[in-house]
Amino acid sequence: MKKLFLVLVAAVLTTSASAQGKEVVTAHKTFDNWYFGINAGAATPMQKWGDAGFMKGFAPSAGLRLGKNFTTSFGVAIDANAYFEANEKSLMQTRTFIDAINVDALGTFNVFNFFGGYLGKPRRVELIALGGFGWSHQFGALPRANGINSKAALDLAFNLGASRAVQLYLEPAVIFGLWDNGRMVNALSRHSSNFKFDSRSGLFQLNLGLNFKFGTSNGTKNFAFARLRDQSEIDDLNARINELRDESDSKDRRIARDIRRIAELEDSLEAAKKVKAPVVNKVTKVVTVNNNVLQPTVIFGQGKSSVDAAQMASVAMIAKYMKNHPESKILIKGYASPEGNPELNQKLSVARAQSVKDALVSRYGIAASRLTIQGMGATDELFDELDFNRVATFTDTSK
Repeated sequence: MKKLFLVLVAAVLTTSASAQGKEVVTAHKTFDNWYFGINAGAATPMQKWGDAGFMKGFAPSAGLRLGKNFTTSFGVAIDANAYFEANEKSLMQTRTFIDAINVDALGTFNVFNFFGGYLGKPRRVELIALGGFGWSHQFGALPRANGINSKAALDLAFNLGASRAVQLYLEPAVIFGLWDNGRMVNALSRHSSNFKFDSRSGLFQLNLGLNFKFGTSNGTKNFAFARLRDQSEIDDLNARINELRDESDSKDRRIARDIRRIAELEDSLEAAKKVKAPVVNKVTKVVTVNNNVLQPTVIFGQGKSSVDAAQMASVAMIAKYMKNHPESKILIKGYASPEGNPELNQKLSVARAQSVKDALVSRYGIAASRLTIQGMGATDELFDELDFNRVATFTDTSK
């Protein structure tokens, strides 16, 4: 007997392992995979009981069920059923509203999961076997009896909804009472010589029921597969994490460097505001004398059209002027020194004026409609020093 038990246990473990493969099922905690059910149906005697017999006398029944699944294949349930008086020829003829009740402790066995493996969630249709022992009580005209009974059932279960949270089942079952030499055994009796389950106390029962599943710790209403990773995948993830950390550190360093640069430029701008405009000792011919020409100028490097950071102080002064005089409109003139091709110098003078305009619009928020550019080409008549003629000047045309 012991060897047979060990062989059965080994078969269960082997079949479960082969069915699950490498997948690991989650939700094994104490309050996981519980369900509550209600059912209703009818029962008929297995043999003749007075005027009643198999399929000749029925008792309506109703019941409750509370269960828990420990694995995808095995679980337990507490089942309670009440049988009601239907008429004078009812099942037990007790002449009471409730003929009898029984409460059973059952083991459950999911046939499809055991042999076919769990798929990550319940199948739409499942076959579940139930069996166990319990206590029964008869009422009414018959001598009151507290009996021992056994129950075996087979559920054809339908799992409903996307989450499979509700289970509808059709359950045929047989229930036998424990007898001793032709008498029903009282559950409280301690003396007996020949116990056996006898079909004379047997019932055939057909119930339709609903089970409502409670939530589990994995966020579903059922067992679920845990996602397992092998060591190489873990190593790849760790390497990726380290790469992201390095990228984050590099970005932090760049941000810190940019913050320092901004602070330096702001200091330079404040210093420039405190310095008076330099006096040009020697100025020769000016192309046009215009009292509306503003003093700040932007000087460019040879062949360059981008505004150097050191020249941003002059751009900032023009921006401040335009904010203080919201009615003002500025003409930006770009110049080039006379070296090089005249056509290239003309394009360069336009690009320098446009670069200053772009800085005023994007950096200081000046409306583009208030700014006009004009490329003046090459000149050596603004200043004696050729380098000073690579310049952009500002004229307030609103005056």
